[in-house]
Amino acid sequence: MSPQVLARRLFFLILPLVLAGAVAVSGTRPADAQEPTRHELLIKVKKYQFSQTRIEVAQGDVVKITLVAEDVPHSFTVDEYRIAKRASPGKPVTFEFRADRAGTFRFYCNLTSDDAGCKDTHGELIVSARRP
Repeated sequence: MSPQVLARRLFFLILPLVLAGAVAVSGTRPADAQEPTRHELLIKVKKYQFSQTRIEVAQGDVVKITLVAEDVPHSFTVDEYRIAKRASPGKPVTFEFRADRAGTFRFYCNLTSDDAGCKDTHGELIVSARRP
């Protein structure tokens, strides 16, 4: 086998390894890897009901919520994420968090009132696991 043929074969054997190493070093992610998404939600609370009772995001996503109490003070509480935010009528509150844990988490109003309607104010945050 001539030296030129040998060099050409080695080149085509080594090229894929060099290209794979360049991708790994550059930190480029595979095409099917998903980037975190940013969700901005407006959640209104009135008569002991959240306007949105189901929130679905992917693990790693950033969730920004503006909570608006339309009648009496209400809160948005997720124990597993250590979130407890209170909004009063005319004073909305905005907060954000990264959904870093997969699972289904209950959110609710943690305030107490004379008519006990707060205990019925709840929904669920569903955080789906992100593929590696």
